[in-house]
Amino acid sequence: MIFERALRKEILTTAAAVFTTLLTVTITFMLIRVLAQASGGKIASEDVLILIGYLSLDYIPIILILTGFIAVLLVVTRAYQDSEMVVWFASGLSLRRWIKPVLACALPLVTLIAVLSMVVSPWANKQKDDVRNRYEKREDIAKVSPGKFQESATSGRVLFVETVSGDLTRVQNIFIHHLKNGRSSVIVAKEGKIEIDQHGDRFLVMSKGRRYDGLPTQGDFQMMQFEKYAVLVASQSATETDNRSVKALPFSDLIDAPSPVRDGELLWRVSLPFMGLLLMLLAIPLGFVNPRVGRSANLILALIFVAINLNALNLLQGALVEERMRFWTAVWPMHTIVLGIILLLFLWRLQVNSAWHPLQLWSRFVACFKLKTTSRNEPETVVEP
Repeated sequence: MIFERALRKEILTTAAAVFTTLLTVTITFMLIRVLAQASGGKIASEDVLILIGYLSLDYIPIILILTGFIAVLLVVTRAYQDSEMVVWFASGLSLRRWIKPVLACALPLVTLIAVLSMVVSPWANKQKDDVRNRYEKREDIAKVSPGKFQESATSGRVLFVETVSGDLTRVQNIFIHHLKNGRSSVIVAKEGKIEIDQHGDRFLVMSKGRRYDGLPTQGDFQMMQFEKYAVLVASQSATETDNRSVKALPFSDLIDAPSPVRDGELLWRVSLPFMGLLLMLLAIPLGFVNPRVGRSANLILALIFVAINLNALNLLQGALVEERMRFWTAVWPMHTIVLGIILLLFLWRLQVNSAWHPLQLWSRFVACFKLKTTSRNEPETVVEP
C-alpha cells in the first residue's frame, strides 16, 4: 500500500536524524566523563577513545529505544498538525491501520536491541573492565605522565617524575607527597626503579634522596637523607583481583548460575526489547495533538513517560537484587501496565462513532442503567378479575 510505504520511509528518515542527535549528545557527555577520569589518574590517556567506543556500545540499546519511540511520535504528531489525520478519519479509516507499518519498522529495531543487549553490551562491558583492570595492575609510576602531578589511586600519594625510561621501570627526579593520619611526608630523590620481591609485591626503590616528615613549624619535624628508600607500590593480591562486573557476564552465565544480582541483570536485558516494541506502539495514540496547539507539551509528556518506564525497570531490578521479588514476579508487571495503557489510549483515540469508543460504551452503560432503574420504579399493574 502506498500509505504504508510512505509511512515507513518517513519513520526511518526521522529515526536516522533522531539517532544521530542522541548518539552525538551521548558521546559528548561520555567524552567529558572519560577525560575527567583520565585527568584524575583512573584510566590511561591512551585508552580514552577505546573506552568511549565500548561505552557507546553499552548505551546504544537505550538510544535505539528512544529513537524508535521519538521517531513514531514525531511522525504521528506531524500528521495531526498537517490535518492529515482529519482526512484519514474522514475517509472511514481507523487509527488501528497505523499499527502494521509501525510494526514493520519496529520488529527489525527490536531484534537489533535484543542482539545488542544480550550479546554486544556484555562483550563491550567485558572489554571495558579488562582495560580498566590492566591499568589498575600497572605500577603507580607507570601511570604517571612525566612533568605532571598525579594522585595515586590506592595509597593517597601525589607523585611527580621528570622523566620515565622506555621500559617504565626507571624514573628520574622523583617527588612524592604522602598524607597519612593528618601527618604530611615529602620524599624527593634523584632516581628510582621498580623492583619485585619474592612475594610478587612491587616496590619503588629510590636512591640519593631526602625525606621530610611533618611541617618545619612543628616540633616533631624530621628530615633525613638516604642512599636507598623503598616504597610499596602494589601488592600481589591487589594486582590479581578481578573486579569483573555482572554486566560483563554472557547471557548463558546469567541463566546457568542464577543469583539475585544476576537475575536483576537478566531482567534488564530481557526487558529492553519489549520496552522498545511497546513504546513504539504507545507513540501512535500518544501522538495526538490539536492542530491549533504546538506539540511541545506532547513531547514533554512522552519523555516523562519514558523516564517513568526506565525508573520502574530500575526499581524492579533493585527489588530483585535485594531479594524482595522473584524473577518471574518482576518480569511482567511493568510491560502489562504499559500494554493496558496502550489499549486504553487506542480505544480513546478511535472514532467517536465507533461502537468500541469509550464514550459509546459509557452511553450504552448509562442507558442500560436508566432502563433498569425505570423498570424497577414503575408500580405494578393489578388486574381485577
